[in-house]
Amino acid sequence: MRLTRLICRDFRNHADLDLAVDRRFVALVGENGAGKTNLLEAISLFSPGRGLRRADLAAMPRSGGPGGFAVSMTLAGDETEHRIGTGYEPPGFDGRAARLCRIDGATAPSPVAFSEFLRVVWLTPDLDGLFRGPAGERRRFLDRLVLAVDASHGARVNAMERALRSRNRLLDERPNDGQWLDAIEREVAELGVAVALARRETAERLDRLIAETRDDTQPFPWAGLRLEGDLDDLVAVWPAIEAEDRFRMALRQGRSRDRAAGRTLSGPQTSDLVVRHGPKDVPAATASTGEQKALLIGLVLAHARLVQAMSGLAPVILLDEVAAHLDPRRRAGLFDALEALQGQVWMTGADPALFGELDGRADMVKVADGRIVSR
Repeated sequence: MRLTRLICRDFRNHADLDLAVDRRFVALVGENGAGKTNLLEAISLFSPGRGLRRADLAAMPRSGGPGGFAVSMTLAGDETEHRIGTGYEPPGFDGRAARLCRIDGATAPSPVAFSEFLRVVWLTPDLDGLFRGPAGERRRFLDRLVLAVDASHGARVNAMERALRSRNRLLDERPNDGQWLDAIEREVAELGVAVALARRETAERLDRLIAETRDDTQPFPWAGLRLEGDLDDLVAVWPAIEAEDRFRMALRQGRSRDRAAGRTLSGPQTSDLVVRHGPKDVPAATASTGEQKALLIGLVLAHARLVQAMSGLAPVILLDEVAAHLDPRRRAGLFDALEALQGQVWMTGADPALFGELDGRADMVKVADGRIVSR
């Protein structure tokens, strides 16, 4: 399936955009603020989660518009075609906003339903500091990797976070209520182990795929991955039921400590994704800025291959302002690596010359002030 038409109504700075494409490569070019990244974000809304900006839906409607937005796309395969859409309705008389999802005209329960037709992976400039930033950023990055192959992962993570908040509140307000604490800790343990196992499975699969296909001559170095955390150590050794029991006991024994800290100090919310620069065998955080960028690109490309292998769907790959920061050798290497993948690729850049090597292979789309100027 390939995205052949994208329609945006009152989304970000796009009042009424209708874009048809027919090639695997789509290059969106234009000045900063033209609306290029907004189109990538619109596509990212067809995956579980909050999209590539992690923004609230209420922040996405066009300023000066009616208060809601609608985005739809046509997906075409060899013999089939599907129309999928999503949108936002602002709060009405009842004070409640609504997220709308449709597949071929029928209402869908959530964006998770789109995963039957479409998988999306992306790389944005916000991820440039991933390896040197806080562990929480790498956990969110890992959860995004998991979501692309397991659409139910987001619901597990959200349920776990709600359970942790309930436990923290209970420790603060009713620390001696052992019965309620036992119950909530049982829930935290079950959800926490499920989240940890899903993360571990994806990280191990990705690490194995990278190891099996690595090539030290390529411009994008291969990465080594592992998870670090107390619960990650448990699920690496014990079956799920035993890991749940041991985690639940650790929570019970740590009540006084966690109450004093005001938060739960053990569990999947403290895990870290540890990444190494494979060819140099050094922590990714100690590599140069250029090496980190190349390592991150290589990791995202490997993830795209994993998504296809696990789901059977070649993902749509969204690359925001990636080519601008690469030297000519790595830029050519990126296009070659993307050509080897089967998925459609949408890229943005201010300078059309960045995509000169794709001449004849890409739909070159010029964007200005929320409009398609030429293609």
